[in-house]
Amino acid sequence: MYNILVCDDEKDIVSALTIYLSAEGYRVYTAHSGQECLDIVSREDIHLVLLDIMMPGMDGITAVTRLRDSYNLPVILLTAKSEDTDKVLGLNVGADDYVTKPFNPVELLARVKSQLRRYLRLGGGSVRPTAITVGAVSLDDESKSVTVDGESVSLTPIEYDILRFLMQNAGKVFSPQEIYRRVWHEAPAAESPVPVHIRHIREKIEINPAEPRYLKVAWGKGYKMEVDAK
Repeated sequence: MYNILVCDDEKDIVSALTIYLSAEGYRVYTAHSGQECLDIVSREDIHLVLLDIMMPGMDGITAVTRLRDSYNLPVILLTAKSEDTDKVLGLNVGADDYVTKPFNPVELLARVKSQLRRYLRLGGGSVRPTAITVGAVSLDDESKSVTVDGESVSLTPIEYDILRFLMQNAGKVFSPQEIYRRVWHEAPAAESPVPVHIRHIREKIEINPAEPRYLKVAWGKGYKMEVDAK
């Protein structure tokens, strides 16, 4: 049984999400503020957090930032349609995905399952090498670690999976929609979060993110992991 923390200051939303998630067999923990969210994660074995952006006191963006200081568990933001800037900011500070209110329960549950699959490394698939190196970037899929020039780099689960996919297919160009399809294992979202995640990965693995050596853009086509990085 997987443990999911739902954090929102609107009690009706928390109750509805608790019903949906419990019906799918998840154990649900609830919180109504960012600080309460952090407190629960620190003492319970939480596998995924559903986190509202707009909350009194510590908001969701601050809570994500604090979570990423110590935890790599998936975080899905609950946002209003008017919070586009906050969505991008949330992804930048380490959130893995977002669902817009009013949310479709089927879509929300699909996103939860997708993030849990990735985080817990469940499901089938072809046998892949456990270690990949492109230039100075090394990824070890057994230990789920990434190093650049021997220095450890901390990635969120979704950042890790995007980087692993591109490293496994180094030299090939993939559109944001195709990256979403191949990494999320579902149809692309209307607003792809891939460019934001790519930018965030660059900030962690590139010496100069503005002039990347590894994660290159092919204008009008997509992104690739450069084989012969110079």
